[in-house]
Amino acid sequence: MQLSDKKNLNIVISIIVLLVVFCIGVGFGKDQVICQTCPPEDLNFSLFWDVWKVIDEQFALKEKVDEQKLIYGAISGMVESLDDPYTVFMQPEETKMFKEDTEGSFEGVGMEIGLRDDQLQVIAPLKGTPAEKAGLKAGDNILKIGDKTTYDMSADEAISLIRGPKGTSVVLTIIRDGWEEPKEIKLVRSIITVPSMTWELKDGNIAYIRIYQFSKVGGQDFRKAALEILNSEADKIILDLRNNPGGFLEIAQEIAGWFLEAGQIVAIEDFGEGQEPERFLSEGNSRLLSYPIVVLIDKGTASGSEILAGALRDNRGVKLIGENSFGKGLVQQLINLNDGSSVKVTVAKWLTPKGESIQEKGLVPDIEIAFDENSETDNQLEKAIEVLKELQ
Repeated sequence: MQLSDKKNLNIVISIIVLLVVFCIGVGFGKDQVICQTCPPEDLNFSLFWDVWKVIDEQFALKEKVDEQKLIYGAISGMVESLDDPYTVFMQPEETKMFKEDTEGSFEGVGMEIGLRDDQLQVIAPLKGTPAEKAGLKAGDNILKIGDKTTYDMSADEAISLIRGPKGTSVVLTIIRDGWEEPKEIKLVRSIITVPSMTWELKDGNIAYIRIYQFSKVGGQDFRKAALEILNSEADKIILDLRNNPGGFLEIAQEIAGWFLEAGQIVAIEDFGEGQEPERFLSEGNSRLLSYPIVVLIDKGTASGSEILAGALRDNRGVKLIGENSFGKGLVQQLINLNDGSSVKVTVAKWLTPKGESIQEKGLVPDIEIAFDENSETDNQLEKAIEVLKELQ
């Protein structure tokens, strides 16, 4: 049987299995929902059971048969047929790892990865992690993980291969723009504790805020920093969202509320097909509204950080400085299934307050300046300081 035939068979099996599961009313985690949707009457369910019977009666390697794996494989095949890298089925262990990531502490190498043009890519290495220390950069393409090629590999499958216990190692084969050939980079896994943000004074009166991700504690961390800034000598702000892969939308929305008037649009959720879009509004105290501000972005600025940058640009005309952002403008919802597995499904597109989609194209900086790796100083940050000093 050809590979394409096997894939088609997996897809058919997948469709049948998941629809059967839906029809018998699977509970979705804590938000239990009984499915009210049945498959089309002309869908031939007997095909699935015919194949199942063939495997059960004729497959010679009985020791290889794991019925739970057959079900998971069928579901995965159906989800993969949607050809959306962000819609994935995760088995219980993968679901557990995914949820650990959102807590801000886990064992691994410390980087956000995703797919662009069907190629596995580093979105952003996280501060102080093995990935950053090894020199990985946003935009690096990952060709192999160990001895496994990443061709046709989902981001979540890649994460499961890269993650692992502290002290163990993983080798990534990387190609980067400007390199003549790929390089192997060995990473030693560690306990990854990702800070949500830091801030410091620059030139005596500029509050330089670096947000690394929008984690669960990001809102309270930003509140603490904002109160310190309000009581400092700072009268201008640089908001650095470089290499920020995103996180919780509500945290990005909460932080936006410090810089915007109450009721201004932070982001628009577009469900398509004539459905009414949902608008996420600023609900904050606006206490940093009067501060002149510029925002630093780069190709590691993704998802929630693009939303925040876009909201400040569209509502206040804030200048974006640096490089084009990553362009992740799709909304995913995690659906918990009753055996600990889950489906992360794309449900909408993010739009900026002015209705601009950032999917794949990202945000274009008002002042474009590439990061100079050969400079002893941060040339993008220096440009931000220069521009900010001209603002009143």
